[in-house]
Amino acid sequence: MLPMTHKDPARSLGSRIKEKLNGWIRLIFSDRNSRNLFLFLLLNLSFAFVELSYGIWTNSLGLISDSFHMFFDCTGLLAGLAASVITRWRANDKFSYGYVRAEVLAGFVNGLFLLFIAFFIMSEAVERAIEPPEVKHERLFIVSVLGLIVNLVGIYAFQHGHNHSHGGGGSHGHSHGMGGHSHPHSHGGFSDPHSHSHDAGDMAGSDSQIMKGVFLHILADTLGSVGVIISAVMMQMFGWMIADPICSMFIAILIALSVLALIKESVLILMQRQPTALDIALPQCYQKVMQLAGVYSVQEPHFWTLCSDVYVGALKLEVSKASDPKYIVSHTHMIFAAVGVKQLYVQLDYANM
Repeated sequence: MLPMTHKDPARSLGSRIKEKLNGWIRLIFSDRNSRNLFLFLLLNLSFAFVELSYGIWTNSLGLISDSFHMFFDCTGLLAGLAASVITRWRANDKFSYGYVRAEVLAGFVNGLFLLFIAFFIMSEAVERAIEPPEVKHERLFIVSVLGLIVNLVGIYAFQHGHNHSHGGGGSHGHSHGMGGHSHPHSHGGFSDPHSHSHDAGDMAGSDSQIMKGVFLHILADTLGSVGVIISAVMMQMFGWMIADPICSMFIAILIALSVLALIKESVLILMQRQPTALDIALPQCYQKVMQLAGVYSVQEPHFWTLCSDVYVGALKLEVSKASDPKYIVSHTHMIFAAVGVKQLYVQLDYANM
């Protein structure tokens, strides 16, 4: 009997792990973007080992750095894949907005990964430029062309997904006014967490920072492969051994420049900056609200980006005691909805006049 009691917990643990993995796989394959991410992750990981082996064999920094870049890409792709699954988790009491912010974190982490890769490639390239080593360039061409094909497959898959998938789907979000003193029990912007989590699942579309980060990774990889091909041709035709580190430097600079916009966007969202897309529109909205009958002033406006193209806001309106609260709240919602604010909290304060 004792062996059975020892095996049962292990068996139940094994079945639980298997069940969990099957659940994750189903979730991954239920969405076009996460499915493409998963398949490209497997392809990228396989080819990274091939590139590393050939890079060591040919003593090519371009190929070795590109293989390390691909390994880091796999980490970035994995972060993107995890985030694309997490964003579809339902909202709950602890995370009332859902988990859609995972996409912003994934974009930021991917950006940092790419900057680290650029720094690594640049430092190695400078070292080799000072003392160019002998590179077996005749073996480089085939593998670098194969690497380019792998990355072109990735670019096609994600561009194809971009054209057919749905972007920020928060347009179905519900907003309800908070009627200040006259309606102390009314609800704020997310009265139904389940409907919000349904919307949040659509938010992680191809326009999200997850996809931007992943696409930049693949684009940087493609540049790496092109750089290796160019340096191989230069070494073959002219015997310029310095072409290898120079191409690597150029790739490092391009990677760093391409990722700065993503990091800046992620940081601004995480720092709760007012959405840059609304910088001109919001003051105009305040003017329109001020023109509503019974509104004296707009106070304490706060607007932020929840995730890609999903804007949330809160403001306080000072109104006359004779004003119609339903009219003010509904028209305020319409004014801000017209510029893309998906959820809005409105508090009414009655002036002592």
